[in-house]
Amino acid sequence: MLGLKDQVVIVTGSSRGIGRSAAILFAQCGCNVVVNYHSSELAANETVKLACAAGTRCLAFRADVSRKSEAEAMIDFTKKEFGRVDILVNNAGIWKEAAIDTMTESQLNEMLDINVNGVFFPTSAVVPGMKAQKSGNIINIASTAGQRGEALHSHYAASKGAIISLTKSLAPELAPFNVRVNCVAPGWVDTDMSHDELIAPDAQRHLKLIPLGRPGTPDEIAGPIVFLASNLSTFITGEILNVNGGAVLCG
Repeated sequence: MLGLKDQVVIVTGSSRGIGRSAAILFAQCGCNVVVNYHSSELAANETVKLACAAGTRCLAFRADVSRKSEAEAMIDFTKKEFGRVDILVNNAGIWKEAAIDTMTESQLNEMLDINVNGVFFPTSAVVPGMKAQKSGNIINIASTAGQRGEALHSHYAASKGAIISLTKSLAPELAPFNVRVNCVAPGWVDTDMSHDELIAPDAQRHLKLIPLGRPGTPDEIAGPIVFLASNLSTFITGEILNVNGGAVLCG
């Protein structure tokens, strides 16, 4: 039903969190998976081990996807190993606090490099092959912050807003080539990146804004990602799929 058997998937930033859950679920759906990581080879290999348990081929590849040459090398590696790329999940990203009046140029550039360039460069590298094969799926990971903003994280919110706009721009651009581009916008999710904030004494200020009363899990974000890559969503492109427990109710 999903139509994902033998598809080739790249998940950026998949050594942990949402990316790891997505890589494992894609493998369980019959996909061959490239696990991209930047710094933790040990964690990436653990993702590969967990994904390979499903019986498909899963390989780790180190690349800083905010660097054009490294993103291109990742796509080239995948084509060499598997012959093509069917699905790209642009998941790699960071979330850091910085007040606007104390934010340094370095902090701003780091956020935009990783969260925006880290989507642009893998996408620009994978699109020629998808155009040639006249099929493909690109799923970008944004955030509720890109929709409603986030105090003390304006550079993060701006980066995720850019990903939403990028999704809406690329969907009609690539539709003639049968390449779909969609976006998942998670709310609060209990990952390594956000765990400390979610267990802090004042964590209720976040949780009280979630009608379901709790943060999501990485697995609860992985499911919608896989859905958007599957045959269950073949008439969906340019969509921002909100997965936030009801915290941001926008279409």
